Amino acid sequence: MPSEISDLNTPETEFSTERALTHLKVISEKPHYIGSPAHQEVREYLVSQLELLGLEAHIQEGYTLNKKWNVLAKPKNILARIAGKEKGKALMLLAHYDSAPHSKSYGASDAGSGVVAILEGVRAYLASGQIPQNDIIILFSDAEEIGLMGAKLFVEEHPWVSDIGVVVNFEARGSGGPSNMILETNQGNATLVREFIKANPSHPVASSLMYSVYKMLPNDTDSTIFRELADIDSYFFAFIDDHYHYHTAADTFENLDRNTLEHQGSYVMAILSHFTTIDLNNLKEEDDSVYFNVPFIKMVSYPFSWIIPMLLLSIIVFISLILYGISNGKLQRKEIYKGFIPFFSTLVLSGLIAYFGWKLILKVYPGYTEILHGFTYNGHLYIATFVALTLAICFRLYGSFNRKERPVNLFIAPLFFWLILCTLLAIYLQGAAYFIIPVIFGLFMLFLMIRLKEPSPLLMLILSVPAIFIFVPLIQFFPVGLGLGMLVASAVFTVLLFGLLIPILASFKKKKGFSYLFFLTAIGCFLSAHFTSDFNEERQKPNSLVYFQDVDSQQSFWVTYDQTLDDWTQNYLGEEPLNAGDLISNVAESKYGTGFSFAVASPEKEIPAPEIVLLQDTIHNEIRTVKVLITPQRNVNRIALFADKEAVFKNFVVNGQSVPKHQSTGNAFENRFTNTLLNFYVSDGDPLELEYSVHADSKYPLIIQEMSFDLLEHQQFTIPERSKNKLPKPFITNDAIILQKTIDPDAMNLIIQPKNISDTDETD
Repeated sequence: MPSEISDLNTPETEFSTERALTHLKVISEKPHYIGSPAHQEVREYLVSQLELLGLEAHIQEGYTLNKKWNVLAKPKNILARIAGKEKGKALMLLAHYDSAPHSKSYGASDAGSGVVAILEGVRAYLASGQIPQNDIIILFSDAEEIGLMGAKLFVEEHPWVSDIGVVVNFEARGSGGPSNMILETNQGNATLVREFIKANPSHPVASSLMYSVYKMLPNDTDSTIFRELADIDSYFFAFIDDHYHYHTAADTFENLDRNTLEHQGSYVMAILSHFTTIDLNNLKEEDDSVYFNVPFIKMVSYPFSWIIPMLLLSIIVFISLILYGISNGKLQRKEIYKGFIPFFSTLVLSGLIAYFGWKLILKVYPGYTEILHGFTYNGHLYIATFVALTLAICFRLYGSFNRKERPVNLFIAPLFFWLILCTLLAIYLQGAAYFIIPVIFGLFMLFLMIRLKEPSPLLMLILSVPAIFIFVPLIQFFPVGLGLGMLVASAVFTVLLFGLLIPILASFKKKKGFSYLFFLTAIGCFLSAHFTSDFNEERQKPNSLVYFQDVDSQQSFWVTYDQTLDDWTQNYLGEEPLNAGDLISNVAESKYGTGFSFAVASPEKEIPAPEIVLLQDTIHNEIRTVKVLITPQRNVNRIALFADKEAVFKNFVVNGQSVPKHQSTGNAFENRFTNTLLNFYVSDGDPLELEYSVHADSKYPLIIQEMSFDLLEHQQFTIPERSKNKLPKPFITNDAIILQKTIDPDAMNLIIQPKNISDTDETD
């Protein structure tokens, strides 16, 4: 990752982080989620900046339905194109310009950083006077945060999609740290890896393990849409550290790591330099490559076809060395068996301490549970705590187990375990098969320990370097990427790395002293975490407050998603709130499945309910078809639809978009696990038109929840702003006014149908 940033004096033909930041300051001035006033302001600014570069920008808009998450929206994509000299496939540069809704995120990192990296990179490229061989398509997609809607609209409806050879997407899942290159492809990755290495970015961070881990995350990106719907390969570059800022009001211009933006810029320039000059028609192939980055060499790759031979050769060499060592007296069977005891003891003990230790910490510091990301502000201190504690255990057990055991015998157990692990990876997780590389160097160390009386410490240290370079970053990577619940992975990787370093560490004379040192280090890190466990202006506590009104029952409630109330939420929920599940049955789905926790009755406010009119109500062949038009009577951001899980819908169309039907039953919304049907994110004040078909005797009503994100600004309420040590909790419908109403066609009068609103969609 770059250690310095480029300033305003950087030559015009080069990327300048400071110049990019001038755009970011404008883009991230306000929350700009879809449908918000600032959303339009950002769009207009980006169009103007593309036009200043001499490009012709246009807007693509229209309704689209994400059938995976049943989200409906009308995104407005920003597009521009730079003509190339050839007629081959085009390079697409992609980032989304909308910010996360609900939590008042400013979207500086996610994904304003990607937008401005592209703007500045394209400006520098054009300033150089180069004419690309391939066309360059720029897409600033919309509504990514609510379901990859802009990318979906583009892939399904824009004529340029057939011109694209490869997509390069810039994303963020935090506000700092190195940017990782991850591939999205349906075929083999060998050519994509090879071309990325040829592009020669200055600070590549990439491994074939990354995509495997990425698929474990509850995240997709716009790149996923291009891969799934159009079979277009993507590189996407994302940074994931400082995860606690992700989707929060702390995703600000000030909190974005400048070196991280510089890193993104270095990728943009390398991509533009290389991928505008090569044939993008030939990137697909069947073969896969294992790849990873190391200092100085940058990138290493080799084909998947090498995985099994390398593994088998390593196993053969391992067995041969054991037999050779036993035959020449350097290895003793009894000592080898004993060597398994400290290794597996440290592995199991450290893993258990990390697993249950984190659960205990959550009990001691219940406020941490409010951070839905799973990574606390002092999370790096907890990583350091458990890593140091693991090392203390390693030195203690290895130091006290048996001082007569020779390091060469102790080295057999970790090598055996590593070969077992590499065998499993070769079968089930081939992207991590490069773990065999440090093991091969370990086998060479074992050979030297058996062959020589006293191997050179310097040579042994050099042979340990691959293990250090490859595995040390992973000790931090898993809890940063997957949450502190993965501290157990940090502990396990620490033990595994310790095992590969036994030829060096076992020769240390004062292992007990190192054990005490690391134990004291663990205490120090834990105390530092304790003294930074409170919430303040820099470490803000996420909380939530919602006003919920049931129009049918004329009941109103103050509601929260929080498990621990604070002084701000207690002003409305009091000291003894009720279980929200006993009062409210339908809750709009959120990313982490977070539902309402507490509720308390509230005085009813005069909030205008939506107008619901019946446009059609017919019965044919025992199937009842109903069409209704829902028109909000206030500024609304989201409309959620619910129905009992047992309800059967033969057909369901929303604003001209049909919900897909199950292949076997032919029904829409089949196999639901919740009452949620669909979420519509409102823009331009558009109404929602529903047309659905059910059995004529169906008694399951439709329920709508109309949501506005203006609780703190609404004139009917006098709710003070949060204190500076708090912020809106992300990933949920927060700071909102929610009105719930039942749609009952039997109680409605049929009216003349107006023009279908789906007919008004267009592409500019």
